[in-house]
This record gives sequence, C-alpha cells and structure tokens, in this order.
Amino acid sequence: MTIPTKSPLTRRSLIAGAGLAGAGLLLPGCDRLDQSPAFRETLRLGERVTMGAQRLVSDRTALAREYDGGDISPIFRSNGTRMPGTPDYAAWLAGGFADWRLAVDGMVARPLSLSLAQLGAMPVREQTTRHDCVEGWSAIGRWTGTPLKLLLDAAGVRNTARYLIFHCADLYGARPYYESIDMIDALHPQTILAWALNGRMLPVGNGAPLRLRVERQLGYKQAKYITRIEAVATLATSYGGKGGLWEDTNDYEWYAGI
Repeated sequence: MTIPTKSPLTRRSLIAGAGLAGAGLLLPGCDRLDQSPAFRETLRLGERVTMGAQRLVSDRTALAREYDGGDISPIFRSNGTRMPGTPDYAAWLAGGFADWRLAVDGMVARPLSLSLAQLGAMPVREQTTRHDCVEGWSAIGRWTGTPLKLLLDAAGVRNTARYLIFHCADLYGARPYYESIDMIDALHPQTILAWALNGRMLPVGNGAPLRLRVERQLGYKQAKYITRIEAVATLATSYGGKGGLWEDTNDYEWYAGI
C-alpha cells in the first residue's frame, strides 16, 4: 500500500494540562513501598485526581503540540516488543500483511473487519508529534494514519460503551499485550491508527502494520501490532481488569495524560 497524498488535517497548538509529575513512580521495583497495598491505592487515588484535574482545565479537543519536518528525530527508537513471535504474525509479515485484518467489535451496531488497504483508502491524518516514554526518553516522528473516530462512526459504537480495548499480536510470556483508553481520548482529533512513520510504511519494530497514537498520553499507551478494537462498558472483566498489560502486572497508572 502506498501512502495517500491527501491533505493533512493538522493544526498547531499546545495542550493545557498536567505535567509528568510522579512519572518515576511508575517504574517497577523502585523500593518496598511499591509492594504496599496502601501505597498502591494512594497512587491510584492520585491518578484519578490527575485525570479529573486535566479533564477539568483542558478542552477535550485541545491538541498536543505538532512540530515541523526539521524537528523529526533521526532515529525513532523501538521500545518493548520489536518482533512478535507468534505464528500468525510471522504469516502476516511474510505476506506483506495482505491477509491481516483489523476487527472492530464489542458494543457496536456494525462489527467491522478491515484490511490494511481499506484503512489506507479512508481519509488520512498526518501529524508530527513527540513521543514521551515513561523510561525518560522522547522522539519526534511524523505519523500517518486513519482517525479512530472514523472507524467508531462506521461501526456504530453504542452510547453505553465507555472504553476501547486494543488487542495486540504480541505476547509477554503467556500474556497477550493490550491497552485501553476512554471514549474522550478515542474521539480526540489527534487519536489515529497509524500505519506509516516518517513517510514510510510502519516498521515492524514500531508496530507494523498498525499502532495507536493517542498524543496526549505517555508512550506505553500507544499500543502496537493492533489486531482488534473492542468497545466495552467496563475494563474490570478484561484480562487483569486494570486496562492494560503494564497496569495489570506492574501497577502502571491507567491514565497517563500529559
């Protein structure tokens, strides 16, 4: 699939909202406090306060900063999984992802099954943004992809759906990787399903064939290797119940707004 040459839909702005205070607490194994249930509950309370404060003071459609082409990082680091080791992914990769499909289901009126070519034929958004990792590094890249809202509208997401779960092709041990966002972030104009990076189809290490870009959150929310998007009313009944692999296993905050 070649990258369409449609006009980008970007506009430039600075996001108003909370900073990265306390991000160091997200790293596992910092000290014995991390093992304390009371301390973990304190962190979860802080997360809810942060999310509430950011949503209160920030316009829901306020944009993350977008950069010029000259600001693009010479190398956009690959983090986490660099090559999913499953037979399904190996077959998709060998076939140039021609047989890969994205499912959109759950609490929707019209479940979807879309090929990469079908996604590429939809209206395109291009945005040059900064990726901030909880590990302390950042990089600027130009992402091209399909606005998530278009898929949700096509699928007819029900009003009772509160969250989207992104199911991914990579595994961590026996655990499938997944992440989630709420409908406010899902409908944000900069939330896209990216299939290209810096003018080329997405490299495997950066999540080919499809990854999430939700620009007002930290890097671990940007799910890679997406195969399914599920609309749900609650996160409590999926996997470990906290909304993401790292949230389930290492008590990362579910809301990672920046």
